[in-house]
Amino acid sequence: MRALHHCLQRSSTDPIPSIKLLSSLSEALTTNPDLNPRPNPRPPPPPQSSNSPPIRQITNLNNAHFSKSFKHHFPRSAHHQFDKIPQPNLNSEYVDPLSALTGKQASGLDPDQFDYGNALSTCAASQNLNFGEQIFSLVMKNGFFSDGYVVTGLIDLFSKSGRFDDALRVFGENYGGNVVCWNAIIAGGVRNGENLIALDLFRRMVCEFCMPNGFTFSSLLSACAVSGLFEMGRAIHGWVLKCNVKNDIFVGTGVVDLYAKCGHMDDAVREFSRMPARNVVSWTAMISGFVHNEDAYSSVKIFKEMIQNGVEVNKYTLTSVLLAFSKSFMVKETMQIHCWTWKNGLFFMDFVVKEAFINTYARLGELKMSLKIFEEMGLTKSLSTWSAMISGLVQNQMLRRSVELLKRIFHEDLKPDKKCISSVLSIVGDIELGRNIHSYSIKAGLLRDVLVASALFTMYSKCGSIEDSYELFTQMDERDSISWTSMVSGFAVHGHAEKAFQLFREMVLEGVHPDQTTLSAVLMACYDSQFLMKGKQIHAYALRHELGNETIVASALVSMYSRCKILESSRRVFDGISCKDQAMCSSLVSGYSTNGYSEAALSEFHCMVVSGFGLDHVTCSSVLQVCANLSKLDLGKQLHAYGIKGGLMSQCAVSSALVTMYSKCGSIDDSYEVFDEIEQPDLVAWTALIDGYAEHGRGLEALGIFQQMKLNRVKPDSVTYLSILSACNHNGLVNEGVAHFNSMRKDYGIEPEQHHYASVVDLLGRSGRLKEAANFIDRMPVEPDWLVWSALLGSCTVHGDVELARLAARKIHELAPHESVPYISASKISSQVGDWEEAVRIRNAMKGDGINKEPGLSFF
Repeated sequence: MRALHHCLQRSSTDPIPSIKLLSSLSEALTTNPDLNPRPNPRPPPPPQSSNSPPIRQITNLNNAHFSKSFKHHFPRSAHHQFDKIPQPNLNSEYVDPLSALTGKQASGLDPDQFDYGNALSTCAASQNLNFGEQIFSLVMKNGFFSDGYVVTGLIDLFSKSGRFDDALRVFGENYGGNVVCWNAIIAGGVRNGENLIALDLFRRMVCEFCMPNGFTFSSLLSACAVSGLFEMGRAIHGWVLKCNVKNDIFVGTGVVDLYAKCGHMDDAVREFSRMPARNVVSWTAMISGFVHNEDAYSSVKIFKEMIQNGVEVNKYTLTSVLLAFSKSFMVKETMQIHCWTWKNGLFFMDFVVKEAFINTYARLGELKMSLKIFEEMGLTKSLSTWSAMISGLVQNQMLRRSVELLKRIFHEDLKPDKKCISSVLSIVGDIELGRNIHSYSIKAGLLRDVLVASALFTMYSKCGSIEDSYELFTQMDERDSISWTSMVSGFAVHGHAEKAFQLFREMVLEGVHPDQTTLSAVLMACYDSQFLMKGKQIHAYALRHELGNETIVASALVSMYSRCKILESSRRVFDGISCKDQAMCSSLVSGYSTNGYSEAALSEFHCMVVSGFGLDHVTCSSVLQVCANLSKLDLGKQLHAYGIKGGLMSQCAVSSALVTMYSKCGSIDDSYEVFDEIEQPDLVAWTALIDGYAEHGRGLEALGIFQQMKLNRVKPDSVTYLSILSACNHNGLVNEGVAHFNSMRKDYGIEPEQHHYASVVDLLGRSGRLKEAANFIDRMPVEPDWLVWSALLGSCTVHGDVELARLAARKIHELAPHESVPYISASKISSQVGDWEEAVRIRNAMKGDGINKEPGLSFF
């Protein structure tokens, strides 16, 4: 006994009970039978007089939660006279205890502690806080405030009303020495999400030698499960076994729920199988555990066993099963359970179940069914139902319909909540609409919510206003890991690599631990070889924090090394992961494709298909790019058919890749047909079609498509103008080409690059306007590179301008001394004018400099 007391004293400063402490106390229980808890229903406390001294205080609870001036923390309404209370309007099941209390008061009799305790329990059950506070005033007036039975009722009342601080103050001032008071305050902490406080209260409870019972354990197991404190939960499980309450159905369910929520499904199944009796909560805990661990098949199997065992299903069971169906794309099974629910009349009129069906059908792409259920509900005032429907529309990228639904909410005199606003903002691409929603969020006071604020600055980032995005991010009062990750991703996507790295450092310095999603976001900033060292540092950070083997991080690393053209490292990371997913395989295929290793990309694609992985839009577009480069029209057509069957054609990346593939394989009509089927073609699709017509020598049609693109309010970029200049070049449209070049900076603020200057020089030179091309080079605001001079040299070779060709050749040799182009062109033009000695001299100089001409290739 002394050893036990010493153990308790030594651990009194711990914030939560340690495993060592729990095991020590468990051993003490086995050696001291008198300490073993007995069945402890809610016993009436011993009668006390109104002027009896209060029960002794807990010395360790004198903190901010347990202020001794506790009376002053309650609202004034708590001290109103009880005589003025009207008869409460409650259901019949809550009337009797209150009637007894008011009846005694009216008859001039003094209610006892049981009357007060029962009345307070009734108020807690009906959540009638106002009436309960007035009973509380009478309790204080008549001196029953220190009675354990009454204190338990007060704790229960305040806990169930969301005022856990007040419950703590009540307990701190007048706690009872029995297990019921402790159970009430511990359960209140769990109910209000204060799980660590609940666990600390348990430690103090044990230190006071008040032994727990089954009700205590079920609350503690719930606290550990929600907080992810697996080791602590296992220690509590050890207490359960020592105290021999394992057959309690609520305790057993708590143990199963703990293992399931902490990802130990094998242990959860073992404990579930050992339960002598199971209820609907036990079965639902197993189902939701499998869903949480991404094992939808097992969750459906457990659900079938539950039905076969005749266990009555509740709405939480249904929502868990529907979530499993949505994660596994089980459309048929969803419709079956929909019919089963309708046939048996099980909760189908319940809003929670209907919202679950709306969400499930939306995730499965069956939006018509979601809309049908929503319309059948009529004009509901349930904001959660509206939010479910809006989320479904958002998941299917239906911005217009979701905005219309948002407007309907206002027409119904409802105020959209944070879920509605954040859902719509996630797909808003129009900054003006985003600003309007921003204004409403400020007016409605939603901007303080982390979810809404994160959605807002992500919207600004997606719309290209990265400055507004960052300003909103800096104004946030509270920033979680998701907010940091979103901002880092915004900088990375928009090419602000240094900002992304800086923000990542600030995140670490502020004590926010990056997860695998954050590392994946910051790795996107390493988009070329100049950031290779940063990418390696992030790779090292991931390995040091044991995140390097996570599939999301590994996939991002494969992609990063591929973008930096270090395919050996990309392959090494890929081979080092034992459990590869579809995203990682897609990253490797894409890496080989973008770096010109077409055959290797096809080989990895074949391995991916043989392994049973499906094709996502990234893999499909990458392989289509390979088909375009290798002119593999048959494989491209097969991928086209797969895209139609798999629903990938809605992805603009796939459609654009198909447009390019057909045009490069010589089928420009098929290319246009694919483009015409795109509902809302993006800039990449428009540019691919323009480039296809340009390569096929149909420049006027390419310019016509460009005009249609501008009429559709799609803003061109530098790549689009490169295709336009190519179309003008192939068709001799000199004036049109020069006009489009001038409009780049004038109309759209796009600064021309060396490729654009080279295209204009080639355009002027091919038409014989060599002097004009030379003057254009002299007026360039940037120093021309060897591509520009090569364009002039090629035109001089065609038109026989020897002097200008020698100037261009000299410039190329200065800028790129190892290029063979100037030697070949200068030798060719000397031969054309009959200067064979100069031609031979140039050839010999080329050999003397160690430059070899690459041999020509032919398919014939």
